[in-house]
Amino acid sequence: MQTPHTSTTLVDHVVPTKLRLAAAWTAFMFLYAYVDILNFFTPGVVEDILAGKVFEFGLSQTFSITALTLVAIPILMIPLSTTLPARSNRIANLVVAGLYTPVTAFNVIGESWRYFYGLGVVLELILLALIVRYAWSWPRTPRRMGDHDAVSALAQQDS
Repeated sequence: MQTPHTSTTLVDHVVPTKLRLAAAWTAFMFLYAYVDILNFFTPGVVEDILAGKVFEFGLSQTFSITALTLVAIPILMIPLSTTLPARSNRIANLVVAGLYTPVTAFNVIGESWRYFYGLGVVLELILLALIVRYAWSWPRTPRRMGDHDAVSALAQQDS
C-alpha cells in the first residue's frame, strides 16, 4: 500500500546577515580549537610543551596572554556579530577577519604535519573569506529622500 505523495516546496527563509556571521565565527572557532587540540597527537608536541616550549616560543605569562587574546577575539565576535548595530558590526567583521587572515596563514609555518595543518588553515581561511563576503555584501536599505534631496529634486523638475 502506498501513501499518496503530495509535492510541496520546502520553505527556504533568508538567513539574516548577523546570524550568518555568528555561525561562521562559531565554525571558525571549532576549527581553530580542534586543530590545536588534535595537534597534541603530533609526535614531539607534548614533550616540547613539558619542556616549556611551543613552536619557537617559551611558555610564559606573555605567551599565555597572547594566546588567550588570539582566541578571545574570534570568540567575542560570535556574540558581537549578533548584537552590534549593522554599521559597526560590518566594520568589526571586516577588520577582524582581515587581521586574522595572515595570523591564520602564519600558523602553518614550521609545522611538521603540513597536510593536517594545511587542511585546517585552508578551512579556516575559507570561513574568514565567507565572513568578509557576508560583511562586505551586507544588505542595504534604499536611502530615504531627506529634505535636502527633496528640495533638489523639486528644483530639477522646475528647470
